Amino acid sequence: MNIKIKNSSNDPIYLQIKNQIRDAILNGELEVGELLPSIRLLAKELRVSVITTKRAYDELENDGFIHSVQGKGSFVAPQNTELMKERFLKKIEASIAEILRYAKLAGMSHDELIEMIRTLESEHAECD
Repeated sequence: MNIKIKNSSNDPIYLQIKNQIRDAILNGELEVGELLPSIRLLAKELRVSVITTKRAYDELENDGFIHSVQGKGSFVAPQNTELMKERFLKKIEASIAEILRYAKLAGMSHDELIEMIRTLESEHAECD
């Protein structure tokens, strides 16, 4: 697992860790049942606090991406891909509704909004 912490990111470190592990699970880079590094080992590798990695793991467990077994570690949980897709679609719909509301308040046209999305998408692709 290759987690990169970006100090320039607006996201807190625990969220960067959580999002990268979540993305690795969703992309199939981490297999169901695969053992994740221990909280302490990951903290040491990333040079962050154990509390930071614990928070990331706790949130991943609460979101159903991993499960922990006392004394054995944390493992990738089985994913219901349709359920996961539905969760993301609901979040996307809510975000788009908010974006449309702000675009209307700003007086943006549909074309301007699409151009903004394309620009942000290309900037985001450069960061990956």
